[in-house]
This record gives sequence, structure tokens and C-alpha cells, in this order.
Amino acid sequence: MVSRVEEAEVELRRLEEELSQPGVVSRPDFADLSRRYARLREIVARGGDLRRLLSSIAEEEELLREETDDALREDLRRELERDRAKAEALSQELLRLFLPDSPSDRKNAIVEIRGGAGGEEAALFAAELFRMYSRYAERKGFTVRVMDTHPTPLGGMKQVVFAVEGEGAYGRLRYESGVHRVQRVPETEASGRIHTSTATVVVLPEAEEVEVEIRPDDLKMDTYRASGPGGQHMQKNETAVRITHLPTGIVVSCQDERSQHRNRELALRVLRAKLWEIQDHERAAELRETRRKQIGTGDRSEKIRTYNFPQARVTDHRIGLTVYRLAEILDGDLDPLIEPILAAEVAETLAD
Repeated sequence: MVSRVEEAEVELRRLEEELSQPGVVSRPDFADLSRRYARLREIVARGGDLRRLLSSIAEEEELLREETDDALREDLRRELERDRAKAEALSQELLRLFLPDSPSDRKNAIVEIRGGAGGEEAALFAAELFRMYSRYAERKGFTVRVMDTHPTPLGGMKQVVFAVEGEGAYGRLRYESGVHRVQRVPETEASGRIHTSTATVVVLPEAEEVEVEIRPDDLKMDTYRASGPGGQHMQKNETAVRITHLPTGIVVSCQDERSQHRNRELALRVLRAKLWEIQDHERAAELRETRRKQIGTGDRSEKIRTYNFPQARVTDHRIGLTVYRLAEILDGDLDPLIEPILAAEVAETLAD
């Protein structure tokens, strides 16, 4: 880690010289250079903090070896534990900063959640996942915009599509794609048996209009009445929109806005995100295979994470991480799961 910080210091000095040259602001890569400069400055600053902290830890360890007074030794041990925890947090932060900066990571995220195996219990779990991500977005200062929902009579969701808007939203959520499994006793279970249900999550980066060209002739748009509360709020007009992209067969829909025009705009946002994903692959067939693997079938065996209610335990199977903070995580405190995933990716990238 220290050697990589030293390499960053060398690159920062070189980049400072480059950015000080006349006419640099007119270069086409000026924005990229500026972003890289800001990232390197942060790495060097955090690296300096870590270097000073490691020096303090070494001194404290030496003092602890030499100290004979029990009370002073206990004080030193507590201070050493605090500094080691700070050093570990700084190291994790540096690992994230070393991760290559992807333009997609800065984008908004389009998230789809669908109930999988488990019937109504799966739909209830899908609704809980939606609340979890909404609370996480709130904690991070992001905005959630619901695009399409298919609720169930008991308060679950067969499917929900929403945007998480804010700088870096996709970068924070991109590893949430996959099958999420829940183990608990459903409220409708009289015998008290634990059931296993699943929901699938797909996270896509939102594409800008200039990044994805959509020809009007390639679209088939259908309208229908949006489902919702009855009485005076019953939809009498066909405000819901379903758009089919004829070349790829992708179908998107939106019914949560009262205006047909607004629903069309939101549906096109989802479509652009899906077409952007296609452009990241050499062939559309590769995308379909990737999405098939990512979404899966909702079967219990295809899982990335398990939420176990009896033990208040959450396990991420990709990195073998288990935390006993189920209530906090479902309330949106996702960083104890997201941070280790990001750190694992950095470690793997640096090892290549």
C-alpha cells in the first residue's frame, strides 16, 4: 500500500507539471486529467494520514513492550486498538481510491427488483429490498424515482423499477445485481416453519440521450390504464405506457406517473439503460447470456446473498462475508456489505 502511494506521489507531481502548461484547458482530455489529478491528490493525502498513523502505531507498540505499569499498559492497549482500527479504515479507503475510475460508476442507477421463488413471500421480500435500497439512497444523499411497480394485495411487489439519482449511484450499487435469498417464518405460516424465498435484483447504469440513439421507427408504444387505488383516484385515461424496442425485443413499461407523456419519458430512460448495456458487449447475444446469468431464474440455489431472520444474519456468498446486523441492513445501512465487495474488487485488480 505504501509503495503504491509513493507511485501516486510521483504521478501527481508529473500531472501537476502537465496541467500547468499553457493551453492545457483546450485539450480534449482536460476533464479526464483534472479528474485524475483530484483522485491522486486524495490518494496522496490519505496516504500521508496512513503513514503518520502507522508511525504512531509502531511507537505505541514499542512503548507497550517496555511499559511495566498495568494501568498504563491498559491505556496503551486501548489507544493501540483505536489507532489500528483507524489504520484499517484508512487502508480500505485507499483501496477504493486505487480502483480505476469508470465513467459508468458516476452515473445514476436503474434498478429492477422482481419476486422470485416463494410466491407472495417472495413479493413481500422484494418490497423489503426496495425499501432497503430507498433508505440507503437517502443515507447517501441520492434521490429515488419510482418508474414502474406491480404491487400485490398483501403489500408485496411482483416487480419494481426505479432510478437512484446522484453522482456515483451506480458505482455504489452495481454489485447488488443477482439473486437475494431470505430465510424466515412467514406471517401466514401457522406451523412456524422457516421458508426460503428469493428476489432478483438487476442494476444498470443510466445512459444519456447522446450516448444511445433510439430511432422512433424502432419503437412500438402501447398505452393502457394504470392500476392503482379506486374511488376518485381511479384511472379513467390510458396513462400507462409500454414500449417495445423492435430490433432487440426489449420491453419496458411505466405507470406510476399520472401523465402519459411523463410515463413515456421514464420508460425511455429504462430502455436507454438496457440498450447501453448492449453497446458494452460485442454482440446482443452476449448481452442476453450475461443478463440470463445475472438475473437467473429466481431459483433458491442461484444466490449472491442470504438474509437469515432467525439468526439476524446476512451472508454475502461471493466473498464469504457474514454480519449479524440484519435489522440495520434492511433499514438501509448497506455499507458493511458494499464496502468489502468494493475492497475485494480493488485487491483483485491490484493483484492482476
